Formats: sequence, C-alpha cells, structure tokens
Amino acid sequence: MTDRDPLALEEQVCFALAVASREVVASYRSVLEPLGLTHPQYLVMLALWQHDAAGADGLSVKALSAMLHLDPGTASPLLKRLEAAGLVSRRRSPSDERVLVVGVTPEGRELRRRALAVPSTMLARLGMTESDLVATNDVLHRIIDAAHESQES
Repeated sequence: MTDRDPLALEEQVCFALAVASREVVASYRSVLEPLGLTHPQYLVMLALWQHDAAGADGLSVKALSAMLHLDPGTASPLLKRLEAAGLVSRRRSPSDERVLVVGVTPEGRELRRRALAVPSTMLARLGMTESDLVATNDVLHRIIDAAHESQES
C-alpha cells in the first residue's frame, strides 16, 4: 500500500512536463544564441531542414504549422523574422495563389551545417544518452497523442 497523495504537486504529470519544458528550452538558449535562433525559430528550421533534405521544394505555412502543432497565426511572425534574417524565403504557390510556401535559402542551409552540433551538445547538457533520448521521446509522443485524442472526444 502506498501513501502517495494523488493531488500532491510532485505527483502531477502536467507539473513535471511544464517544468521540464521550461528548463529544457532555457538550456537551449545559450546553444542557439550563436546561431542567431530562438528555440521556436530552431523548431521551424528543423522542420524545414527535414523537408529540404528530402528534396521537397518548401512547405506550405499550413503544413509547417501542422508539423509544429502551431496555429498558422503563431507561425507567421516566426517565419517573417526568419525571412528577415535571410534563412527562409516565402512565396506564393504557382498552382494556388492562396498558398504561401516556405523554403530554406542557401544561408539557411549553411546554418544547418552549423546546427549539427546542437543535438549532441544538448544530450550532454541534459546528461542523457541516445537511448535515454529515444525512450523519453517515445513516452512524450504517446502523451501528446493521448492528449490530442482526448481533446477530440
């Protein structure tokens, strides 16, 4: 039998996730600063680099927002700042003028080369191994999926 209080703050997954999120994002700050990126901008660039490496000719703002679980209105200011920094280009789709397509510029591709050290640096900062990362990611994605499904029902 356990004497755990189900309403104790330290027993709440939401509390642990909120604190972990704040702390991890704060840990990224000094690693991303030399790259000229904020954490949200880094996430945008990760999504764009992934599709750029696959040979895609950019992503629509709608598709990018869906990948990042962001509202397009939240993504737009991030994209404008990245465009002003010369890392991405935004253009209308030739097949549908209503669709805004975002692509990586040559400067954005060069930044990817410089960003390759970020994952290993962060693993070291967080005291994690690659297998820890895989296991943690698996659990977090199960939580994300379950939370998303619970909102739909």
